[in-house]
Amino acid sequence: MDTKQYLVSMDVDAWLADAKGIAWDTCHKIYILMDDEQMTLMEQYEYDPLISKAEMDADQMLDEIVKWWENSCGLRFIQATTTHPEEGEEEFVDVIGQFESDEEDND
Repeated sequence: MDTKQYLVSMDVDAWLADAKGIAWDTCHKIYILMDDEQMTLMEQYEYDPLISKAEMDADQMLDEIVKWWENSCGLRFIQATTTHPEEGEEEFVDVIGQFESDEEDND
């Protein structure tokens, strides 16, 4: 299974359908940003790359995440982040948890 197939099998594409953007720390933290507040936070944290849905559609974001995944260190993970509507706190959902990846995902 190639990387893109693996990520799709883990529902990364489904998360991207409603995402506001994506961010990567250029090492192992890949985030799918589900609301405008998360986009703003990642700007404040100076994440680069930080890509909005205005810059790329969901398919293009998936292709970008494939590249990031392949270039991440062994601690890599993908989380969807959102802001709780009432409490205003960040919520993280493991899309692919750390050390959860299939050993064959880079074949």
